[in-house]
Amino acid sequence: MKVCGLKIAAAAVLSLTLAGCSTFGGKADGGSGDGAAVSEAGGSATSAADAAGEWRGNPLDNPGSPLSVRTIFFDYDESQIREDLRDVVIAHGKYLANNPTVTITVEGHADERGSREYNIALGERRANAVRSLMLAQGAADNQIHTVSYGEERPLMVGADEAAWSQNRRAELLY
Repeated sequence: MKVCGLKIAAAAVLSLTLAGCSTFGGKADGGSGDGAAVSEAGGSATSAADAAGEWRGNPLDNPGSPLSVRTIFFDYDESQIREDLRDVVIAHGKYLANNPTVTITVEGHADERGSREYNIALGERRANAVRSLMLAQGAADNQIHTVSYGEERPLMVGADEAAWSQNRRAELLY
């Protein structure tokens, strides 16, 4: 009797959960898939931008902001932040400085070339380079945690420059 009751309760919870979903696998607004946050309010869809186009949602989710970029790529065998990504790291550092309760983990990664030990050290240098630039923007020491995975968590599998360039990175996880 108890097992039957549990099955009924589980089925009811599942039914209520699915009933709350407006679609299965599709977009709630049937839209273009541009990534804008959509909600139903009074029967009309609204995005996170107001009528003037100003972003009103979480600044980390604004697709037009450097804060939406969460992967910092590096050149081969380098831990210096590339010039084209410095503004992204600076923006994240300023965001942390202005939001002292927010914490971030910076994961350092490397491609598969080099020994395991070397790649762990390289990933650590990459994570620390990002951390240092964020600290220079006013972020607090206790807001930024670093970890190195070296070559252990590739973003792209392959033994060519296309894969290696994607694996030389630091990921920013809020």
